[in-house]
Amino acid sequence: MQRRTLIAAGALGLGSLAGLRGTSAAGGRLHGGAALAFGTTISVVVRHDDADTARLAIGDALAVVARVHHLMSIHDPRSEVFRLNRDGVLRSPDPRLLEVLQHARALSQLSHGAFDITVQPLWQAGREAANRGGVPTLAERERARALAGWRDVEASRERVTLRRPGMRVTLNGMAQGYAADLALRAVRRHGIRDALLDTGEFAPMGDAGGRQWTLGVLDPRADGGLAAAFAADGRCVATSGDYGSAFTADFRHHHIIDPATGLSPPELASVTVLAPTALEADGLSTAFMVMGAHSAHALATRLPGVDLLTINKGGHVWRSHGFPALRT
Repeated sequence: MQRRTLIAAGALGLGSLAGLRGTSAAGGRLHGGAALAFGTTISVVVRHDDADTARLAIGDALAVVARVHHLMSIHDPRSEVFRLNRDGVLRSPDPRLLEVLQHARALSQLSHGAFDITVQPLWQAGREAANRGGVPTLAERERARALAGWRDVEASRERVTLRRPGMRVTLNGMAQGYAADLALRAVRRHGIRDALLDTGEFAPMGDAGGRQWTLGVLDPRADGGLAAAFAADGRCVATSGDYGSAFTADFRHHHIIDPATGLSPPELASVTVLAPTALEADGLSTAFMVMGAHSAHALATRLPGVDLLTINKGGHVWRSHGFPALRT
């Protein structure tokens, strides 16, 4: 599985993380660890007085993330998602895979299909065309679009089935968030109350020792620049952006695809979502990109604990009422 740079490439910048690792802080020291997963480096920072406890907690968190990666990768032949895509059926699926598939189905219903894990053939068509220096032809796009349809994924404890030959799923819009949630639970089991996990989505807990964890939203059109920063309020955070894996230089065609049209959604450059869990934030950030600003903000008002910040392709920033104050 590639990191969600395919769906939310580098969407959040944690400007102070590197500088905080191993430094002193009120009530405990900050300890950091990192590993490779989802095609990139994932990071865990915890605050605790005991270095051995911190080290064990970080190791367990990283191990949890690695297990999710190996379970849900679309590239690893040993993963259950790879085998499902290859064979069209997966028997005795892992309960963790079922949990994510069930959440994906619920989000597809909630978003009226804006979120759809079966868009992988559309993504593949876009990627192959980009490698040729172009975009998919209408015929290529329609062939791929005919294979999309979240209702045609059946999942139970006995088996997962893709109803139509050629269907493919991707969990790149959920797996990193799910991994962050599980990793945070692993850290809590060690009695740690202050931590920040970065799996491509952010899961904060507590603070950095008298200082709030601060996250930065990348400017979609300034390489490495920040559009704004904000203090984490305990909710998990995810961003999707058109710049993450652009298929064309003008950002009109990219890795986020509307399954209804087979094209990338035209309005938004990025969406940052705060939600009670990283799994929710991860999936919603993709759905909201497809839905567009007005529909996304309207839906967010109906979802407990969900806020968002949208930036359209003209640079207009729209922050929902409960989104933390921005620091520019």
